Amino acid sequence: MTDDRELREPDLPRTMKVRQKALRTGWTTGSCATAAAKAATLLLRGEDLPGYVEIALPSGNRVTFKVEETATDGERGRARAVVIKDAGDDPDVTHGAHITADVSWRDEPGLDLDGGEGVGVVTKPGLGLELGGPAINPVPRAMITRAVAEALHDVQYDEAPDADGLTDPATGRGVRVVISVPDGERMARKTTNKRLGILDGISILGTTGIVRPFSTASWRASVEQAVSVMAAQGEKTLVLCTGGRTEKGAMKMLPRLPDVCFVEVGDFTGAALRRAVENGLTQVVFVGMAGKLTKLAAGILMTHYTRSKVDTSLLGDITRDMTGNEELAAEVAVANTGRHAYELWEAAGVLGPCGRELCRRVAGVLERFAAEAAGTERSPIAAQVVLVDFTGEKMVGMFGRMARSG
Repeated sequence: MTDDRELREPDLPRTMKVRQKALRTGWTTGSCATAAAKAATLLLRGEDLPGYVEIALPSGNRVTFKVEETATDGERGRARAVVIKDAGDDPDVTHGAHITADVSWRDEPGLDLDGGEGVGVVTKPGLGLELGGPAINPVPRAMITRAVAEALHDVQYDEAPDADGLTDPATGRGVRVVISVPDGERMARKTTNKRLGILDGISILGTTGIVRPFSTASWRASVEQAVSVMAAQGEKTLVLCTGGRTEKGAMKMLPRLPDVCFVEVGDFTGAALRRAVENGLTQVVFVGMAGKLTKLAAGILMTHYTRSKVDTSLLGDITRDMTGNEELAAEVAVANTGRHAYELWEAAGVLGPCGRELCRRVAGVLERFAAEAAGTERSPIAAQVVLVDFTGEKMVGMFGRMARSG
């Protein structure tokens, strides 16, 4: 049977969950660091703070932050301000973090921005950040630069200014800003930072300044970033896993591959493949359970539950093609879930051939999508697909050669 289903990548839902009551948005670490940096710069200049500070978001909208703690040391020319991160209703590991900015004068004009305690250090390429430097992403850098200039000149800038805007007009001195996050190293253990080569702390992140609860956009961005980091290490085999259990199983199946090759892709297979093509990768191994593989076999590359359903009629077709058993095919076609269909195959003793055919169809979809992304007739990426059981660790079907390291 030819794999000619239309490839689809549905629009992202705004949130990962649908609720009757709107979820409360929050602020990124980048926004909080910006507010803290502006407050500390104002204190350094001898200004009195009313307990809050206003900053500009990348959109141009201006918002106000409460400044939780302040301290000044006039003799040493230093000031500190703390803003507590409010992630809204998002289950963010940095919610409640004390984002701290220490600002001091420097003899040279301009801004020196660095990371302190609890802010990660970049040790691998592929993040668009300087190796050995702090994990402060480009948008927060621009936000901090703009906010510091506003504090120095008591004006509002439309964008991050040049060095003149970052120099105190009265003395000609520049400023040094150090962003720190007490307990950030512990928080980072619950993130993928270590695998991305960001050590000893969290990242100062944000592209809009706003945290949207259960944001699919942020997950997609993290998937794309993980693929770029892996490619920057010179690796050519990307292993996409649908979740934590499948990732654990995939690592056991492919022990020679470094950890950076394994990406928990969630619903964002299309985004991961597109980034893989952009980075010149040559092999993708996809490891998943029956439900996700069925959606992919149907040509759906963004598999979030609010945008797609498991098409068990496809599994019925596979059953018919592989076994010729019309009764079983009809039963599978109306199965309640992908797992139910899997169990019917298993009970009938046809899990092996049917699972392999499901993997074959998924591999075909992945390669077709990669070819379209590359604008070529032939896929630049060879896809291997593995169906695992519901522990995530036992391989029950596979199509294509398994990847090898090196």
